[in-house]
Amino acid sequence: MKNTIIAPSVLAADFANLQRDIEMINASEADWFHIDIMDGVFVPNISFGMPVLEAITKHAKKTIDVHLMIVDPDRYIKTFADLGANILSVHYEACTHLHRTLQAIKAEGMQAGVVLNPHTSVGLLEDIINDIDLVCIMSVNPGFGGQSFIENTYSKVEKLKAMIIRKNTSTIIEIDGGVTNKNAKQLVIAGADVLVAGNFVFKAENPTQTIADLKVLTTL
Repeated sequence: MKNTIIAPSVLAADFANLQRDIEMINASEADWFHIDIMDGVFVPNISFGMPVLEAITKHAKKTIDVHLMIVDPDRYIKTFADLGANILSVHYEACTHLHRTLQAIKAEGMQAGVVLNPHTSVGLLEDIINDIDLVCIMSVNPGFGGQSFIENTYSKVEKLKAMIIRKNTSTIIEIDGGVTNKNAKQLVIAGADVLVAGNFVFKAENPTQTIADLKVLTTL
């Protein structure tokens, strides 16, 4: 039986009631907190920075999955480790020396993730997949919530899963963007292990129930 990890994206939470929403995730069947850090340079938006992440980690009781959408992420690796990140993911497109970056993340005691934009081929990870703990496939263009899911994502997941099996590595696959009850099961069948859900959870009438329903839907 496959138990899919559900990671609500805090970017979609109500920032005026952030502690309330963090406690909701703590009490729900969600597995991780997904935290998007945007700098307004790598992506055309700014989310939140270190003080807000520090406030979140103070109350969060589950795995902290940090997704850096920033230029030169190497400058902040130790900072995010000190703030309590358990998983730190960097964009393939933002790293000139990706292998070095992954080793630096692991040296700080975190799991190392690599994020691929919609236009970036999974084949580019062939030579480094054994050094990656998590690959996050963007199923929307990064920078904004509420976008439509890109259908080519299923094919990318299948190709990546085949590579992971071929390379005999334990890398897990995360999907970020436009995840709903309409595509969640198909993504897991294709090979996804972690589903990031933002608006679908936080804009729901009952977010806790929505998370529970996703867990049931994706347990295969």
